[in-house]
Amino acid sequence: MNRTSGESSGDAATLNQVFQALTDPTRRDIVSRLAVGDATVGELAAPFDVSLQAVSKHITVLEQAGLVTKDKHGQRRLVHLEAETLGLMTAWIERHQRQAEERFTRLDALLAQLPQDDSAPAEHHE
Repeated sequence: MNRTSGESSGDAATLNQVFQALTDPTRRDIVSRLAVGDATVGELAAPFDVSLQAVSKHITVLEQAGLVTKDKHGQRRLVHLEAETLGLMTAWIERHQRQAEERFTRLDALLAQLPQDDSAPAEHHE
């Protein structure tokens, strides 16, 4: 497996699971809902035109990826978003974004050093 320095194999496996889990729009919607606050499976299922069992399967995938946990509070079983896992994903994205921006900055500096050839004839298009 090709990994960026500083990324452990455990982190890489977690990232793979997280990104794979988030390929599904229903699961992304569930994560967005949980960013507002904890909810029951029934509350999470309400806006979707699918069975409670289907939403439970989506939650299981998110749970296996480490994105959510389920906690029992009295008679209610709440689903909770794990911000730490989102932080791992965010750090990965930000690191790659920073590297891309640095590459473009170096390219801009290189292009700025090239001589300007104002004597070249303008292209003529017919």
